[in-house]
Amino acid sequence: MKAIQFLGPKSNPQITLNPSYPDLPPPTGSQILIKVYSAGITHDEINWPEVYKTTSHIPGHDVSGVITALGPSYTGPLKVGDAVYAMLHVDRGQGQAEYVLVDGEEEEVVRKPGSLSHAQAAALPIPVLTAWEALFVHAGEESLGKKKGTRVLVTGASGAVGLILVQLARLKFGGGLDIVALASEGNFERLRELGASECVDYKVPDWEEKVGKVDVVIDMAGGEVLAKAWEVVKSPGGVIVTVADPAPAWAFGKAVPEELEMHPGVRAVYFVIGLNAEALKEVGELIDLGKIKALPVVEFPVEKALDAWEFAGQRSRNGKVVINFV
Repeated sequence: MKAIQFLGPKSNPQITLNPSYPDLPPPTGSQILIKVYSAGITHDEINWPEVYKTTSHIPGHDVSGVITALGPSYTGPLKVGDAVYAMLHVDRGQGQAEYVLVDGEEEEVVRKPGSLSHAQAAALPIPVLTAWEALFVHAGEESLGKKKGTRVLVTGASGAVGLILVQLARLKFGGGLDIVALASEGNFERLRELGASECVDYKVPDWEEKVGKVDVVIDMAGGEVLAKAWEVVKSPGGVIVTVADPAPAWAFGKAVPEELEMHPGVRAVYFVIGLNAEALKEVGELIDLGKIKALPVVEFPVEKALDAWEFAGQRSRNGKVVINFV
């Protein structure tokens, strides 16, 4: 079968298309065999250590396809022939291949939204679950919905996670939440349509002065943007949630953020997303109801997979990049 692989060391990986990767065995136990129609690219994955620890070296955590076989111990609701989309476990990946075996008990496989193509569905799992966890687990409804006029700054708002997050925040918290979207000016119109209250151009010097004080920062940008975000979050009582790659020095409890010396009483959270089938199901239903818009996608056939990875590395691109295997 065809598969994309990262060959060589993490310090200098070579992205390759293997046209004759060995076929997968039939599913055992509670495994599910999925024929992959489309797989999303998360370009930062090239820096993740997990894929280099697998024997396959196949990247890819976001897939959409059709179930072709079920293991003898699988007892879940899915059946052969179901169109599904899934986020694969962070330690496994292996979604960028014509077939993938997933654990029906440990990994999140749910029916694909009927209104979406496989390419559109494959763009969703990581952005959806990142936005969901940032909003409802780490920022928390207590912080975002505590009073009318609460302000949240979303950095990297025009990226895949940001576009979903702005919509979820508006849908769940209504007009009482002021959503400030930090993005380039060319994305302002789209962000306002999706629910942003204000838009600020991150290219403008001293953009933090235009933003003013906010209760919550949800950061997808990191670096200098995250450093400036500390200047706008309220102290004490504010919250900063980030999924930036590379992670800040204080991630995973390695250190106390030095910014807390100047901004005491701020709760700072860095996280790696967990699996959440219910979130995938709920957002899929909201998309089918027309309450959330799917992400724009840029599709490449598998034969152009290397071009797809190169394009996905362009930070100025519009759309989530997807490889089509069918």
